[in-house]
Amino acid sequence: MAGQFLLGGDLAVNRLGLGAMRLALGGRVRHAEEGVAVLRRAVELGVNHIDTAGFYGFGALQAHEMIRQALYPYPDDLVIATKVGPLLEGGVMPTGQATPEQLRGLVEEDLRRLGRDHLDLVYLRVGGMGEPGGESVGERFAALAELRREGLIRHLGLSNVDAIQLAEARSVAPVVALQNHFNVNHRAGSDVLAMCEKEGIGFVPFFPLGGGRQPLDQAPLAEVADRHQATPTQVALAWLLAISPVTLAIPGTSSLDHLVENIAAASLRLTADDLAELAG
Repeated sequence: MAGQFLLGGDLAVNRLGLGAMRLALGGRVRHAEEGVAVLRRAVELGVNHIDTAGFYGFGALQAHEMIRQALYPYPDDLVIATKVGPLLEGGVMPTGQATPEQLRGLVEEDLRRLGRDHLDLVYLRVGGMGEPGGESVGERFAALAELRREGLIRHLGLSNVDAIQLAEARSVAPVVALQNHFNVNHRAGSDVLAMCEKEGIGFVPFFPLGGGRQPLDQAPLAEVADRHQATPTQVALAWLLAISPVTLAIPGTSSLDHLVENIAAASLRLTADDLAELAG
């Protein structure tokens, strides 16, 4: 009910999707069957944009494998976005970044694990968990652009970058989507959102609900939620969808109840007064 966005001008996605990280890292899922149930229910409820990564996994819980088990053969309108760049190097959390030469192997591994002959959208994930900026992305993005020319990738995106890095990548190949840390309490990089809106690039906030490390300030969200008979979580997601026509929300959850709650946020319409109050 929040409408659709055309990624790259040809992939229509509903503006409220699903992030797969919590199915494999940090969520309540203890068995793959639970994650499979969440994925199948999400698609039943209208989700057609799932965000994943090859490094979303711990032991038997692997996001790619759960997606394939739950949804293969994939619905024609389902868009699966994945991220490459970080290297696990034998650990659980990424500790390094792939060289341009290593990116092909990561893409080919995602193709194999997801059971696809091409990937709908591949993000170059840059840096660690710090703020974006400070390094060149051109050579690595060029390596992904070559895979796009070969037909292994349909569209390219960027994750955790600043405006300078976005401009550098766009000088190499088209960018159709960008993922940065952004939510109602964390608005650093608003200039990148403005650039995306100007250029028609999808803006996909990660940690849309705080991500656990920086919980959202519940007080203003609760006040707005009370007026709409909604939850603070739903207001936080509705805010993301309201601030720009290019924002795409991908809240992650390992709970069927939370999944239903999140998707209901697509029908919540915030007023100008609500937005002003949340703006502080």
